[in-house]
Amino acid sequence: MHALRHDILPPSGVEFATTLKLTPSTITGSSRQEKLPRVLTNVVVSRSNLLRIFEVWEQSPQISTYIEDERERRAHVRKGTEAVEGEVEMDEGGEGWVNMGSVKATAKKDPSTVSRFHFVREHTLHGTVTGMESVRIMSTYEDQLDRLLVSFKDAKIALLEWSDAAHDLVTVSIHTYERAPQMVSLDSPLFKTELRADPLSRCAALSLPKDAFAILPFFQTQAELEIMEQEQNHTRDVPYSPSFVLDLVNDVDERIRNVIDFVFLPGYNNPTVAVLCQSEQTWAGRLKEYRDTARLYIFTLDLMSRNYPIITAVDGLPYDSVSLLPCATSLGGVIVLTSNSIIYVDQAARRVALLDMPMPPADKDLGLCIEGSRLVFVDEKTFFVIRKDGMIHPIEIILDGRTVSKLVLLPVIAQTTIPAVAKLLNDDLLFVGSMVGPSVLMKAAREEVPLELPAQQTGAATAINFSDSMDLDDDDDLYGDSQTATRATVGATSGTSAATKTRSIIHLSLCDSLPAYGPIADMTFSLAKNGERFVPELVAATGAGHLGGFTLFQRDLPTRTKRKLHVLGGARGIWSLSVRQSQRVNGLSYEKATSPFSAEIDTIIISTDANPTPGVSRIATRTAKTDIAIPTRIPGTTISAAPFFQRTTILHVMTNAIRVLEPDGNERQVIKDMDGSLPRAKIKSCSICDPFVLILREDESIGLFIGETERGKIRRKDMSPMGDKSSRYIAGCFFTDTIAAGNRSQWLMLVRPQGVMEIWSLPKLTLVFSTTAISTLENILVDSRTPAALSLPQDPPRKPQDLDIDQILVAPLGETSLIPHLFVFTRSGNMAIYEALPAPASTEQADPPLPNPRTSFLKVKFHKVVSKTFEIQRVEETEKTVLAEHKKISRTFVPFATSPNVECTLAGVFFTGDRPCWIIATDKGGLRVVPSGHTVVHAFTACSLWESKGDFLLYSDEGPTLLEWAPEVQLDSCLPYRSIPRSRAYSNIVFEPSASLIVATSSLQARFASYDEDGNIIWEPDGNGVSFPYTDCSTLELISPEHWVTMDGYEFASNETVNALTCVLLETTSTESGTKNFIAVGTTINRGEDLAVKGATYVFEAVEVISDPNWTPKRWYKLKLRVKDDTKGPVTAVCGINGYLVSSMGQKIFIRALDLDERLVGVAFLDVGVYVTSLRSMKNLLLIGDAVKSVWLVAFQEDPYKLVTLAKDVRRRCATTVDFFFAGGDLAIASEDEEGVLRLFAYDPSDPESRGGQHLLCHTEFHSHKECRSTIMIARRTKDEQLIPQAKLVSGFTDGSLSTLTPVDEAVFKRLQLLQGQLARNVQHTAGLNPKAHRIVRNEAVSKPLSKSVLDGQLLSEFQVLGISRQNEITRQIGTERALVLHDWSSLIVPW
Repeated sequence: MHALRHDILPPSGVEFATTLKLTPSTITGSSRQEKLPRVLTNVVVSRSNLLRIFEVWEQSPQISTYIEDERERRAHVRKGTEAVEGEVEMDEGGEGWVNMGSVKATAKKDPSTVSRFHFVREHTLHGTVTGMESVRIMSTYEDQLDRLLVSFKDAKIALLEWSDAAHDLVTVSIHTYERAPQMVSLDSPLFKTELRADPLSRCAALSLPKDAFAILPFFQTQAELEIMEQEQNHTRDVPYSPSFVLDLVNDVDERIRNVIDFVFLPGYNNPTVAVLCQSEQTWAGRLKEYRDTARLYIFTLDLMSRNYPIITAVDGLPYDSVSLLPCATSLGGVIVLTSNSIIYVDQAARRVALLDMPMPPADKDLGLCIEGSRLVFVDEKTFFVIRKDGMIHPIEIILDGRTVSKLVLLPVIAQTTIPAVAKLLNDDLLFVGSMVGPSVLMKAAREEVPLELPAQQTGAATAINFSDSMDLDDDDDLYGDSQTATRATVGATSGTSAATKTRSIIHLSLCDSLPAYGPIADMTFSLAKNGERFVPELVAATGAGHLGGFTLFQRDLPTRTKRKLHVLGGARGIWSLSVRQSQRVNGLSYEKATSPFSAEIDTIIISTDANPTPGVSRIATRTAKTDIAIPTRIPGTTISAAPFFQRTTILHVMTNAIRVLEPDGNERQVIKDMDGSLPRAKIKSCSICDPFVLILREDESIGLFIGETERGKIRRKDMSPMGDKSSRYIAGCFFTDTIAAGNRSQWLMLVRPQGVMEIWSLPKLTLVFSTTAISTLENILVDSRTPAALSLPQDPPRKPQDLDIDQILVAPLGETSLIPHLFVFTRSGNMAIYEALPAPASTEQADPPLPNPRTSFLKVKFHKVVSKTFEIQRVEETEKTVLAEHKKISRTFVPFATSPNVECTLAGVFFTGDRPCWIIATDKGGLRVVPSGHTVVHAFTACSLWESKGDFLLYSDEGPTLLEWAPEVQLDSCLPYRSIPRSRAYSNIVFEPSASLIVATSSLQARFASYDEDGNIIWEPDGNGVSFPYTDCSTLELISPEHWVTMDGYEFASNETVNALTCVLLETTSTESGTKNFIAVGTTINRGEDLAVKGATYVFEAVEVISDPNWTPKRWYKLKLRVKDDTKGPVTAVCGINGYLVSSMGQKIFIRALDLDERLVGVAFLDVGVYVTSLRSMKNLLLIGDAVKSVWLVAFQEDPYKLVTLAKDVRRRCATTVDFFFAGGDLAIASEDEEGVLRLFAYDPSDPESRGGQHLLCHTEFHSHKECRSTIMIARRTKDEQLIPQAKLVSGFTDGSLSTLTPVDEAVFKRLQLLQGQLARNVQHTAGLNPKAHRIVRNEAVSKPLSKSVLDGQLLSEFQVLGISRQNEITRQIGTERALVLHDWSSLIVPW
């Protein structure tokens, strides 16, 4: 059986980050347009196999409507929760803004700028990133740009640089160490390689197993390069010398074993490394024999002579030392972080521990835990400890002369996200990346305050304030705020200002955040409303700790219907226009004085229909009662309409005339589209851009008109500069550039039939840009510098071609800054979107010299960012009937601007047709194409007639509808999603279909005490600062998905955790049907290491109760415990089969019936493996996944009751999830393990290898490199509707990604497999990685890898991005057609 594995959602969060000057905009300091903000630096972040590049912009805050918006917002804020001056304000979705203009003047900060992220590029790599560093090589001195060094899980290092020509990262080199002797060891897959770079970029080091480093030296000067050339005959264009593997035990010191962490130290003549290791390993049970076993070695790398002398050796460090932080050159030495202390070690082996911990009162335990913390220096003598709960402590290094005397822990100044990485971007910007939630960019500001209290009192005052600030509300203070900083430090610095001593206080304020939801623990499908339709919504339990909650994913952009407007019609087009009333005095138009707010609101709607023939156009206005009135109806079909003459009139284009209308709909001027007295071909499309009008006719001729403001009329414009008057064009549009500083330049884009795109300047019609690459949708469009092409009429008339461009549009996209994009749609259904970029002024001449060269050039190039294929159902050209005209679907790009909420304004484009979609660009997610969910949309317009800037009017299969986006939807990922923060994490989630409720189990922490069999406590805390340990515990919650209100809950014991939760259909006598949905829960009762673990099975029912009329929602439910069944072992998996409950208990599987709704009666059992991880049932078949014994296939028989083992996998493998996977008549069993290996098993008794069907045969192994926590089987219905749909698996992973496993037909599979081979060999992959090797699973039992039956969707998706000529070349080599392959691909990648 064949399948496609395809990621529908990339990883979420940030695991590694580095800051560098990567793109040229960081050198010039300005971004792409002069008016736009200054680019400070680049931040490159990665998670799993996703690499994203951002620019950090410094820009002036948008305060144009701030006061009005603030007043309106405060009206809705609960009293007492308003933001105070200088405080960070957060909304529920995790996005934030900060009123930097209100920071106190003492902060010595420029209040006129804010720092924000801006998305540049992203890449999905064929490898798992394990580290990133910034390096400078010799060519850096030429272009001043840093290079990016990335390490991967399989011991590879890639050197990448930015290419301005490709506007992308390009690979300089890749260095692979996977064949090094250290990597051949059996435990090497468990090892995680780490990358570090020397601060002066003299070399980089990659940690390898068996205590070794791979060293990659870089040339820094020409002299080094010449020496190397003489020695080794080295080539001049390579920026590095040969790398080598440094064995620490043999080459440096035999005591350097079991490396924990290593860093390069700054300020040395040679690269110097500090290594933290543990030559004698120990653990908590051996602390009496071996306690302080960690050691620190500092040695230099002499790369020329290969000598490695040790400078400093320190032993006796705590065994729980976890990481190192290098200090600045002025201090020297390193900071060692352990699980409960911080130690400074200098070059002379002196150590200073953090002694000035705030001592709590005797009756209060602070529980200060720094395990899992991240350290980062904010200046030379202050570093932050960011704890795993997000609390930020500054630590000051106190000097006595030139030596460090002590470390002082200051109280908490803020709470931020749960940290994974912390980087200082420049002097005052701090980036904290998180794997489990949003990553934040914060600004540090220093304030000098008088210091009055003696040192002894300071410690006590700090301690009291520290404990107060621990009680901050998690939701209100999620990302830290200046108010907390003030509150937490005032106690330590209070008193009169008589003293002259001052101390520096650091304030943190939030600048920006990168939204993320973190790992997916479990997921389920529920029902949600999109407009008037019910759609499936994927509810995932995401995040961790106080960042936990739910994330709701939808396939289409969720909208809400506001009203139906059937009276409008509009099947052929709708335009909502803002026209101002004007008064005429002495022939000149004067605008009526109106308030600036009402001037922006639309005043009229023009709609048009094809029926009745010859069509009808309506002009509608809004009456006082918010209803629609249609005062004017005009026979004929409208092609387009737009405000004209500075929005005082309407320009109305019909199929055979151009009309100028007054705001009330009366006709001011009409120009019949005639050639003398002969009628011309019908107008098929037009573009209006005050004061120009372009019309395109069905015979591919064009007309150009210009408006004369003084007369208030339009006239034909002379087109003689463009060449022959009868030239033919297939598409065209105007673009007004309002982004460039000061001026409002206008341009005309035209496409000729032979595939040449030209840009003409207005009003003088000078050719400034020409390219032929658009006909094949190449990745980069640059000026070919050729004069105007010829496109004379042909006889007989030219027939339309597949690659003809049907639609072209230039429109701005973006959020805080708008960037022009070029939209192209061809007749064959290919859509490409290009970003306009500044191009360097080219000086080279065309070769050979052209007869009449151009004199004007537009310094612009276009870079393709999105490529998408639509299936076109083409009507026969001979069918010109009225019915065919009525059925015709119009596919057009419609630009819009919207404000879904007060803080956000988006410019986007809507694409109408039979697969309508929104095209949106956000600051942090780049450009996204999101389906709208409608079957077909004939017409679309943004509409503010009802005084809302977030309304849209569209004519779909449901008729004309006014709708708006659902609130708080995030659009910066591949699927639109909404976050529901709950301030706690959830481990299991299930949908209860009969009541449409969500049941979830939350993961909490509780104190754990150990008891013996008689119930006597074994150990109690025996001193100050010693406390009971924490253990996991669970609660069950019944949640309404409508308002996300917890209706009811059930608290388990403090040492009981939920392993499994499912909704099962059990037999019961209480319903007419004889069955009912129940909630089954399996738990573990942890009793410490001396007593055996126990468990329990619970059966709950959701019952409706009488609710208070004031409650929301109106229908209220409670959880009713039907059965609690204690077991001797943990219940690790539960499911239902034929009305019975299946549960695991230790090494057994039990099948039980629910008797009288009050007890469980056992009917069958089976001895299975070691630890059952998952159970799945289908009909009377049962799949069992085991942590050691892999997969079992079992059948359940009811008469007599028994379980029969049909087949099992005989190899020792871990199966974390198992599922049935079927299509047509084929069945496979899909399992995933903790390393991310997907295996497909076949049950085939006819195969001799299966021993008569006793053994399951593993036919396929496919490596995902990430652990799968949850899978859902859903139905996939193909066009050739079968009785039984195919099975499709949706999997959620610990890195936050979602992927699907889709069955593939034999013929399609063969085509795509050949294509996959071509793409692996013939396409340049980012970082030079091998996509085939990335998916291979190491298996000693077979001679060849078993990766043939699963297609790699990540590799196949690269085909769609290629230009058409390259696609044709690749498909020609495998004997198939490009269109067929694209059709196969688009039918397989639908999320659900």
